[in-house]
Amino acid sequence: ERQLVESGGGLVKTGGSLRLSCAASAYTFHSYTAGWFRRAPDKGREWIACISVNDEKTSYADSLEGRFAISTDFAKNTVTLQMNNLKPEDTAVYYCARFQGEMDCRTGRGGSWGQGTQVTVSS
Repeated sequence: ERQLVESGGGLVKTGGSLRLSCAASAYTFHSYTAGWFRRAPDKGREWIACISVNDEKTSYADSLEGRFAISTDFAKNTVTLQMNNLKPEDTAVYYCARFQGEMDCRTGRGGSWGQGTQVTVSS
């Protein structure tokens, strides 16, 4: 049984925005680092962002050009990804995951993963 569930994906036009959520069940994000990743068709997994849930320290992939923002709702035990100014090349399945620390998050090593949510950006 998946313990991380992503939601909020869908179809959006170029320039639009989406807000993805990742809800944890059965365990907590507290004291862990959460991350978002994506996998586009015929491409490998790409790291997007990480957040240390306790101190909300964030890190981002440079390629995103400041268009995405990761945040956490401590009370709701969720992690969100706000995506703005979306482009067709952002089309991918987006995954959230939980890690022990930032380095594991940046590399996607280990961790607990959700099932993903599809984001499609039309031109």
